[in-house]
Amino acid sequence: MISVRLRKIKNLEARREKCTDLRIPYELKSFDFRTADTEKRFLNIDEFFGRNAPVVMEIGCGKGQFACEYARRNPDKNILAIECVPSVLVEACEKVKNEKIENIRFLEMKAEYLPLFIKEKTISEIYLNFSTPYPKNKHECHRLTYKDFLDIYRKLLADDGFIAQKTDNQGFFEYSLESFSQNGFVLSNISLDLHKSDFEDNIVTEYEQKFAEMGMPIYRVVARLK
Repeated sequence: MISVRLRKIKNLEARREKCTDLRIPYELKSFDFRTADTEKRFLNIDEFFGRNAPVVMEIGCGKGQFACEYARRNPDKNILAIECVPSVLVEACEKVKNEKIENIRFLEMKAEYLPLFIKEKTISEIYLNFSTPYPKNKHECHRLTYKDFLDIYRKLLADDGFIAQKTDNQGFFEYSLESFSQNGFVLSNISLDLHKSDFEDNIVTEYEQKFAEMGMPIYRVVARLK
């Protein structure tokens, strides 16, 4: 288990309560990965959005800067933002409320639990923006491009779906390229310095802005199922 010191925020529970209309509820009472296939409790995503539309997922949405801008640019899509840190998620929810964005909902969940609640082949796009790189080899299994996570994404993605990853960490990016390639994905749109490329539709995240201002290159890749 990796210990992470989380920033405490005032009135967290009261603030979370005010965002219940944006947070999709679920139950995870007892869970054993060995019996995961018998514990699935699929959510009716269309019901929570109040419509049927392509579902785009951001895993590790942080304070919601990417999700909000993506939602504004794509009003015809439903954005499902995943975040496991309550104090971070509540700030993303409040941002959505303040900006009156209608096509975003949140799941307070770790990525490994997604197959229990999301039906296969229902996600059109997955975004991994500045995921924790976990540079130590002993923590490899926590990287969101580790083979076990790629198996999850493969199940969730529609046949024509894709994963887009951005990171500032060169080692993690190289690891991800290899992991994608070895686990049934085809790579395209590889950028070793995104902000100096001709890519026009980039949405800058909180971390990305910070790193770019420091002069650090931003790495990006799109991975599609073979």
